[in-house]
Amino acid sequence: MQKYEESGAKVFAISTDNTPSQKAFSESLALSFPLLSDFFDRHVSQLYGVYIPKVAIANRVTFVIDTEGKIDFIESGGDAMKMLGAPDACSRLAHKKPAASD
Repeated sequence: MQKYEESGAKVFAISTDNTPSQKAFSESLALSFPLLSDFFDRHVSQLYGVYIPKVAIANRVTFVIDTEGKIDFIESGGDAMKMLGAPDACSRLAHKKPAASD
């Protein structure tokens, strides 16, 4: 988390859990970032290609999205929870030049 914050990144989580479950999860781990629910229609999970319809859940995946809205880094499975790629992803974000405006 520190690496993401130092790079100026905004961190949040999206899951297919309902809001009360997310609140309990967040409190149990004292998370410092918001959890957003994709419980109703799983739309976000489907758009990002991580939804598993047979079990109505999403794979655990960390996406790092740059300021232009492009996916810069993806980490999945157990590594998504450990965020092992965070230092490299944050370094790339911190050194990325913003697009020229018209």
